[in-house]
Amino acid sequence: MQAIQSPSFVYVEDDEFSREIMRTLLQERMGYERCAIFSTGVGLIDRLKALSDTPNVFFLDIQMRPLNGYDLLQIIRKEPAYQNATIVAMTANVMSYDVEQLRQAGFDGLIGKPIRQKVFAELIERLLAGESVWYVP
Repeated sequence: MQAIQSPSFVYVEDDEFSREIMRTLLQERMGYERCAIFSTGVGLIDRLKALSDTPNVFFLDIQMRPLNGYDLLQIIRKEPAYQNATIVAMTANVMSYDVEQLRQAGFDGLIGKPIRQKVFAELIERLLAGESVWYVP
């Protein structure tokens, strides 16, 4: 993974409370303004193309319907504009089998839920520095 100088985040999450936590952490606490948050992956590519910035960091909830995080990973990776993006799984399913499945699928990292506010900023800084982050709370 390469270091990211000017991050533009996308978070796809079906749980409203989790979306609000991520918005608060990224925008209010950490000061990142370029952050798009969606409640579903349906029509994601069209919504991404409508953004003023090309996203380079994606956080994908794994347990969603009708498209889950694995589905979205494949959809995003097929688009040339996002092939080099950092794509991080967000899930509470963090058993060793689950983590290995995420790695095999091609995710660049994992931030396990629930999100730990005290370590979140450090994890983001490590991601932006180009490190692979596989965090299990």
